[in-house]
Amino acid sequence: MILFEKARTVFEYSIQAFDTSTAARAGTLHTPHGLIETPVFMPVGTAATVKGLTTTQLEDLNAQIILGNTYHLYLRPGAERVAQAGGLHRFMNWNHPILTDSGGFQIFSLRDTLKLDDDGVSFRSIIDGSSHRWTPEDNMRIQNLLGSDIIMQLDQCPPYPSELKDVSEAVRRSACWAQRCRSAQTNAQQALFAIVQGGVHLDFRLESIERLLAIEEESGSFEGFGIGGYSVGEPHEVMFETLPTVAQALPVDRPRYLMGVGNPTTIVKAIGAGIDMFDCVLPTRTARMGTAFSHEGRLNLRNARFADDFSPLDKLCTCPTCTHYTRAYLRHLVISKEMLAATLLSIHNLHFLITITKVARQAILDGSYGAFVDAWLASPAAFDY
Repeated sequence: MILFEKARTVFEYSIQAFDTSTAARAGTLHTPHGLIETPVFMPVGTAATVKGLTTTQLEDLNAQIILGNTYHLYLRPGAERVAQAGGLHRFMNWNHPILTDSGGFQIFSLRDTLKLDDDGVSFRSIIDGSSHRWTPEDNMRIQNLLGSDIIMQLDQCPPYPSELKDVSEAVRRSACWAQRCRSAQTNAQQALFAIVQGGVHLDFRLESIERLLAIEEESGSFEGFGIGGYSVGEPHEVMFETLPTVAQALPVDRPRYLMGVGNPTTIVKAIGAGIDMFDCVLPTRTARMGTAFSHEGRLNLRNARFADDFSPLDKLCTCPTCTHYTRAYLRHLVISKEMLAATLLSIHNLHFLITITKVARQAILDGSYGAFVDAWLASPAAFDY
């Protein structure tokens, strides 16, 4: 039974269940390229590819939606070229939902080379050093050319730690840019998510939300809300001092996206705080380093103890890697620097996080998410994360 439904152009967000012991909720988001069931983990395909995996492999993992990055795609191959190819879906052969990050985080991580003002941001390419200028309107135009289903506003993401005045300025400027993005974005085939900033400061976070809600009254609603500026160096326990209150301050009728989080235990706890969507490069990046998630905690396959271990990578996992290959073989690939190592470990790590959100969703529907969280936090899997 649908408990709550909100229709927005071609997008429709519905909530099927709320967990009574936590703030967790199970929902669905309809997009032009298919249905997304939440909570959901979204693999990151920065440059129109999830590193080392084909789109067929991603489909086999039941990935519902993947991410592209506007900054990187703008620089190479170029948004116009992607549009000429028929949009990002056709360009990368992925006929399912795509979210594009605005690229703001990437730009501001290169803050030594950028010039920032209220009108926009000037930056240099990490590829050839060329100069570029983006306004919020430019960013919307680029994401429109890419043709993703969900687009993110251009925002200013302050690093951790930051001076209070800098966090305050990022909140003000991000809200200003959100309004300009809302006015510039007129494509009904794309959902625009606003982004909450404010660092680790609850008062700034709530101010950011108030500013975004005021924009909605004047310029029209956002289709969802990203929560940015977390997981940028602060301890995760510090994030959870404010995240639950921030999540609950957002409208109940829109999806909530915690940006850049892929730590398994953090995902489990954040779902309990009312978060619906997650993304992170962590599962594929750690795979390329020879590290695997597991129900025993993180496994470093470079460790000599795996050399003669002919058991599955994770006995509780049903992914192709765990079904067909042993720890000893995977360690051999890692030590030998074989490309297959990164692919097989990426398959496993993505399956691990996608499965966590799938099981979490079922627990919410069953009314047992609180028990699920307790069991997870009491398990060896929670210790290393």
